[in-house]
Amino acid sequence: MKKIITILVAAASLTACDIERLPYGSMAAEQITGNPSEALGSLMNGMYAQLKTWSDPMHRCGEYAGDNMMIRGTSTDAFFQFISYKRTPENGRLQTFWDYGYKAVAQASNIIDMIEEGQSAEIDNQLGECYYTRGLMYFYFVRAYGRPYYQAPDKNLGVPIVNGTPEDIMGDMHMPDRATVQATYEQAINDLKKAESLMTINKGPIYASKTAAQALLSRVYLYMSGTYEKPNQEYAKLAVEYADKVINSGEYSLLPREQFMVYNTLVPENNSESIFVIKRVASEFSGFDHYYGIGGMYANIGGMGWGEMYASAKYIDLLNETGRNDWRPDRYKIVDARAAFIEPTYTDDHKEVFRFIYEASPENLQYAQLDVAHSGSTVTCKDTEENTYTLTPVDAAQDIYSITYKDGKTYTGVLDYFIITNKSYPQFYITKCSREGEDSQLHSPIISRLGEIYLNRAEAYAKLGQYGQALADLNLIRERSIPGAGYASLDATTAGDRIDKERQLELAYQAERSYDVFRNGKPLTRRYPGPHYQFEDIPATDYRVTYYIPQNAINAYPGTLTQNPKDNAGVVLN
Repeated sequence: MKKIITILVAAASLTACDIERLPYGSMAAEQITGNPSEALGSLMNGMYAQLKTWSDPMHRCGEYAGDNMMIRGTSTDAFFQFISYKRTPENGRLQTFWDYGYKAVAQASNIIDMIEEGQSAEIDNQLGECYYTRGLMYFYFVRAYGRPYYQAPDKNLGVPIVNGTPEDIMGDMHMPDRATVQATYEQAINDLKKAESLMTINKGPIYASKTAAQALLSRVYLYMSGTYEKPNQEYAKLAVEYADKVINSGEYSLLPREQFMVYNTLVPENNSESIFVIKRVASEFSGFDHYYGIGGMYANIGGMGWGEMYASAKYIDLLNETGRNDWRPDRYKIVDARAAFIEPTYTDDHKEVFRFIYEASPENLQYAQLDVAHSGSTVTCKDTEENTYTLTPVDAAQDIYSITYKDGKTYTGVLDYFIITNKSYPQFYITKCSREGEDSQLHSPIISRLGEIYLNRAEAYAKLGQYGQALADLNLIRERSIPGAGYASLDATTAGDRIDKERQLELAYQAERSYDVFRNGKPLTRRYPGPHYQFEDIPATDYRVTYYIPQNAINAYPGTLTQNPKDNAGVVLN
């Protein structure tokens, strides 16, 4: 038999760019071409299986490098490098991201090479799913390993374009170096457009579809649309065009506010907003394996999960910008629907405290929770028996006060119940990646949902100077979460900040934030409590914006695989 296609239950795998063919689970080319409908089921299952393992580090490298969360302390886990920006090529989680992403590329490519188009609508649709998967991988790779598109995309490097298992795998194989950022984007776009043309059957959000390809194209073109200050209007128009296709398809609808507040509990198939989601099921986890899922770092639910990462003070401030979200059990009031995904760990005795953030040192912000006493309308708190402070009302109706603390500085905080701390940090648990189907830490990572598509179009409209249309899309998402809080106007001076803020609020904990910051040329600022470097801003021009190619991948690669710059001197900006 001339050609063997291996399957993970299905396919040849590119592991750290070391391609291997496994002797089991293999199917002869003649078997596949002779009965493609029967063979494709197993092949497609194998391709989708790669995405499940890939999606875990995908989430961590996208979300942990942002400013929506903080961790209780330093960690020996490789993901701490994402948070600390201490980049190294020896990172096991990035290795998994690379390995399983390229396994999916290899699997998709081998299916494409083996199966002829035009045999039936069903087979063409499955080929479209393969093209979608390959385009998805190249896009997620290039945004992690390549520089933002507005920075010299024809000079900076993306990733190797290796579509399928080479014929001379057992011989003298030589594979290409990394393609440019521009060429990698072109590969992703070509794959996604091909997927769009082939797919005519929508099997639901846990499978790729025509609208899933269009949704991702709206984001790809948005990433290419430059900054607000120097937009690329050609790509902004295309972002609008593809967002229009999804929105006008009529296949998806925004959840009403009350349903959106339990978004995390809905299985993808029952969620009208989900376009493409990497489906996970509880049977894939055994017992305490849930500890190691995405949600396990954000919360401990029913004894399951580490619960070591919490909503950042920056994100909480954004949630409270239009009015305080009160999570106290007996006063529960959610102003911004996105606050429903935050759950502070109050003690059972509901001890009242005044919580605020103060400067413990010039480069260290820290939380304080001081015991409170009331005497008529006067509210006091104390940190020791000797130090008592009278609080000044800022908004007494919302229990917001200020304190002139022992360092002589004035800070604003809230009356609240004591939140259990972990290494002095109040546990503002995040549940957006938990409770799917009410299974404690089950979560199916989201690739595309309708809320993002409206925000993609809003940003693209703003970059085209069409502020009325941008405002309508922006307010549709904003007022779903904060009724009556839509903006009255939008213009060149306000659009960037307002749209970016809404993307941060809406897409938090979906692995988008760090990329959104840098692609628009903005610095990442994290001036809030946590063990990260609180006063170190990461500009979009910094070499650490990109991740290193895993060193094991470089070592195993049959050819040259160029590493990313190791300092700012190697960064190409124009």
